[in-house]
Order: sequence, then structure tokens, then C-alpha cells
Amino acid sequence: MSFGGEIMATAVICEFNPFHNGHKYLLESAKKVLKEPIIAIMSGSFTQRGEVAVCDKFVRTKSALENGADLVLELPVVFSLSGAEGFARAGVAIASAFDCTNHLAFGSESGDCELLKRSANAVCDERVQALVRDGMKNGGYYPRELESAVKAVFGDGVSSVLCKPNNILAVEYIKALSGTSVEPFSVARTGVAHDSRIAGEGFASASHIREMLRNGENAKKYAPYVPDEITFSENLDRPLLYRLRTMTREEISKLPDVGEGLENRIADAAMQCSTSAEIADFVKTKRYTHARIRRILSCALLGIEKAHTQIPIEYVRVLGFTKDGAELLKDCRLNVVTSAIAGLKIGGSTKALLEKDISAYNISALAYRVPKKGGLDFTTQIVKI
Repeated sequence: MSFGGEIMATAVICEFNPFHNGHKYLLESAKKVLKEPIIAIMSGSFTQRGEVAVCDKFVRTKSALENGADLVLELPVVFSLSGAEGFARAGVAIASAFDCTNHLAFGSESGDCELLKRSANAVCDERVQALVRDGMKNGGYYPRELESAVKAVFGDGVSSVLCKPNNILAVEYIKALSGTSVEPFSVARTGVAHDSRIAGEGFASASHIREMLRNGENAKKYAPYVPDEITFSENLDRPLLYRLRTMTREEISKLPDVGEGLENRIADAAMQCSTSAEIADFVKTKRYTHARIRRILSCALLGIEKAHTQIPIEYVRVLGFTKDGAELLKDCRLNVVTSAIAGLKIGGSTKALLEKDISAYNISALAYRVPKKGGLDFTTQIVKI
């Protein structure tokens, strides 16, 4: 879609871990209605689940470009390993840095943008926040306290949105869009539920597909492209244990999301456990979910500290584009990085974040059956379709 001859675009904040038919449906649905090229802002080597991505970021980029995306950018790993709020805020910061970005498209269980907007406003309401603070003081679990507080103030209709994972992320997207000119556009999820281990007709959740791939099962029915080489997260257990066992408790306390003495539980677990799964079980509390703990552990592995999450995003790292996607880059107000070497030369915030992405790619290379070479960020070509 264009206004006065100006090309407009739709952004999608994503992981494509791996790219599957549900993702293809989202991109096709957005293009059918909005008629705009798509900018995909994608997690690179580690994902919001706190795990290494199932396959190479350039492989996922190629699949996305062949199935509806026009420009794929890397969401810095510092933010791809953040909770929903930080993940959404960073993705929106990149999306809104393009003058051409008209919409942010996302999947949700609701599919009702107006209801999601009401839920986003409810979450920010001071009455709700006061109830949440009281609940947390009594040892409550944040998502449950938030849902309960919204229900108390705004009723079941609005609070019911907050019990579904994609709705929760959608609410964070809408909150992050406040103050920008970008409009939300929601597509109702089809086929199967998030994290479901039951496949539907042509659709399966990303987690189920990852499980199939790692079990050597055929997943071609559920994804337009099945990667030849995949990672196994347990292959990073030894490097993680080495890292944790050589960190001081003070160093662990500097990791994102670590507080309330959690560094002591992590340090003790590192000495007593032999796998990342055991550590997560050991450390887990009512207030710290497995996903949050996995993100903390991945940050430890990559040397990401709280201070890194405060670094402003001043660049976009290009992983691939189509002809239409290349045109969109002209409307970006940030530094456009098409080469890791050139990006590092920019220095400052760009160098600080890019160094973590390069390190994450090098470490993810250890997670394959046969470890890959390091330095692939410097040798892999941008994907052009």
C-alpha cells in the first residue's frame, strides 16, 4: 500500500524457530489485507524461550523470504533473550525506525485488536498495578497476579485475554507501540495452540516441530522448508556449566532478571547439577518460571549483563531481502549494517550489541551434532531472493 506514491510496510517481530506453515499463514494474511511488503525483525541465534535457535539464522531468513517476508533484520540477542516486555519494546524500536512502517502484524489467540487494546490499557492502569504490587509482596506469581488484578478492575472479558501466551505478547506489542505512528494488526492463530504437542491439518506448533526434528521425524507437512542441520540445546550444557562454575556470585547477580538472592540458588545449582534442565528445576520458584531461568542461563553463557539491556538500538542488522525489501532500507533512520565487520567499525552502542550477536552465533555453532566453524557472521552472505 502506498500514500502519495510512498511505499508503506508491515513489520512482524518473530523468531521463525523454525519457519512453519503458521508463520506463512500470518504473512499471507497480513499481505492479503494490508497489501504491504513485510519487514521481519527476527531473533538470531538464541530465542525468547532461553534456548539456542533450532537452526542457522540465515537458513531461517531464506525460508522466510521465500514465503512472504521482504526484509529480514536481526533482533539483537540481548533483547531476544528478554522477557515479553523487553522483547516487544526492542522489536517495536526497530520497526518504528522505518518511516515506511505502517502496521505491526502479529498472531494472537484473540484476533480482536480492539479487545487487545483494552487489555493493554488495563494492564497499565494504576489501580491494576497497585493490586499487582500487593500480590507480589505476598510472594505472588506475576502473570497470575496481573490477570487477577485486571479481572478485579475490568472484569472477565478483558482479563481472559491475559491467560493465553500469544495474547500476552500481543498486549506487550500494543503497549510498546504507544507514542508511535504504527498501527497494530492481529491475525487469529489457526490450527493448533502455542506449544501444543498435537498437530492439526497442515499446522503444528514450533515447539512440536522442533521436537519432531530432534527426534528424526518428518516435519515436511508442517513447514515449507525443513533444515538439513539442527541444533541440540543439551550440547551447550558443558560450556554453560563451565561458565557458571567459574563465575562469582557477584557476577551472576549482574545477569538480567537476577534479583532477590537468586544468584545464590544459581551458583549452588551449578555445583550440584550436571545439565541445564537440572539447573532450571533446581532454581525454579513460584516467581521464576522455567523460561525466565533459561533466559538467565543463556545470558550467563553469552556474557550478557543487566547493563547490556540498557544499550540503545542505533542500527539494523540485515540478514536478507527481496527486491522490494531492499527498497525499504532507504526509509530506515538507523545505521544499516550489511556487514559484521563494517558494523563493528561503527563503534559505540552498535559495536556493543553486535559483538554479542557475533558471540551468540559462534556459541550456537557448538550446538550441532558436529560443531560448526566459528566466525560465520563474517563469511555468510546476506540472503537475496
